[in-house]
Amino acid sequence: MITKLKHLQNHQGFMKYFKNSSWLMGEKILRMVVGLFVGIWVAKYLGPSQFGLFSYAQSFVGLFAAVATFGLDSIVVRELVKDEKSRDELIGTAFWLKLIGAVFVLVLLAFALSFISSDSYTNRLIFIIASATIFQSFNVIDFYFQSKVLSRYIVFANFIALFISTILKIILILTKAPLEAFAWVVLFDSIVLACGFIYFYIKHKNLKIVNWKFEKKRAVFLLRESWPLMIGGMSFVLFSNIDNIMIKEMLSEYYAGIYSAAYKLVTLWYFLPGLILGSLFPAIVSVYKDKNLFYKRVLSLSTLLVWAAISIFVIYVLFSESIIAVTYADKYADSVEILPLLALVNIFIFYNSLWNQWMVVENKTKRTLYFHLLTAIFNIILNYFLIQIYGVKGAVYALLIGLMLTYFIFYMYDRRILKLFLSSLLLEILWRRDEKKY
Repeated sequence: MITKLKHLQNHQGFMKYFKNSSWLMGEKILRMVVGLFVGIWVAKYLGPSQFGLFSYAQSFVGLFAAVATFGLDSIVVRELVKDEKSRDELIGTAFWLKLIGAVFVLVLLAFALSFISSDSYTNRLIFIIASATIFQSFNVIDFYFQSKVLSRYIVFANFIALFISTILKIILILTKAPLEAFAWVVLFDSIVLACGFIYFYIKHKNLKIVNWKFEKKRAVFLLRESWPLMIGGMSFVLFSNIDNIMIKEMLSEYYAGIYSAAYKLVTLWYFLPGLILGSLFPAIVSVYKDKNLFYKRVLSLSTLLVWAAISIFVIYVLFSESIIAVTYADKYADSVEILPLLALVNIFIFYNSLWNQWMVVENKTKRTLYFHLLTAIFNIILNYFLIQIYGVKGAVYALLIGLMLTYFIFYMYDRRILKLFLSSLLLEILWRRDEKKY
């Protein structure tokens, strides 16, 4: 064992990815801890009704914000890994596409709100939060550092933004600021993060933003490659956010707050698949030609993610009442019943994050589009009926049933999706047995 560890320590490739993952892990853990502490404090300060309204505004923006990304993230990272010489052209084209998308989101929101019976205060919250998408265009810098396995620079930028955002939220709570002030923090946070990205990009090897170029042919290529991911991402966001919106519209802001409080405790673990896959995605791309090694890495990551989600689910089943009592206290006691159910959804979400990346590597992104689109459709239909019957728990039932129905349908189309999932549950036994068939 000691010999193997020494060998790994001397292996440049392993240490490169290990250090990169360590930086990401440290940042995500700190964000999780600070976000949990401050987020819970904000929720307790605002109370279920105002917190429900705040969550509703964020969810409503989320429905449209996916448009601004154009599904470019994984595609741009993939192309930067393949063709480093086109760095300025790739990053510049992606930046302008994202900026155009952000402006389009604001126009689309203005149009959508004219059909909804929201009051002017709610609309103002929505537009303040939505304005953050403009500055999120600079996230393209993150793509470059991902492709170079240099995530420490992005971690530094996130540290700075997290620190400033945390201080501001604490000041707002202590000064008993109104809800709208917290919406402004969301916008300010994106501005600070964009400034951090720009600073570290310029500092790294004297790279210059003025060298970014928009190239029409490159834009067409990126959009042609990414549009299934964009539609899939929009469908996933719709699937993730529509429940909160429908709860608010069909029940009340109070129940939207109850649901959001439990959802926050579950989604705080979403950093795990993002962390693992974000750091190792270049490694997966690099070994794709070696099919056996590629599938082994896919299976290993799938097993890790699935069992991480199962572990979280077990913890929430055993300690949901204590967790809610310690975090939110009596104001959110109604969240106890839905917390374990939402944690169960994590198993499918974690697995799906791996499957999405797999499809990107195989250039089969249309499958993720169809998967997320079908899941979103199921979720909306099921939400409409189940919320009326079971109340706030109906939204969780809709999530679970919608995902299982979609997986069943996709199993008939691509049997690998279920085999990989079952192999992960059985700690790779099935896959090892049938590995040669792939």
